Amino acid sequence: MFPRVLFVLDGTGPTGIDNRISALHAGAKFAHIDFLRGVPMLAAPLNDLLRSGPSAPIWRPVTDPGQQVSWTDSLRG
Repeated sequence: MFPRVLFVLDGTGPTGIDNRISALHAGAKFAHIDFLRGVPMLAAPLNDLLRSGPSAPIWRPVTDPGQQVSWTDSLRG
């Protein structure tokens, strides 16, 4: 398995964060599905990262942005 790709989002409010994650999700639909299985891509707002820490379940999978997971959850497949 390849390393995770973690997007840390900043410079906008909650609506802007949601819009950026939606854009990542839309772009992921065009990516090769085997690539997405092998490379977990997660996004989190910088404020959540600073408040809760990188191991907290603040990360939203680009392929399923309605979920929130810890970055280590992506290791479990």
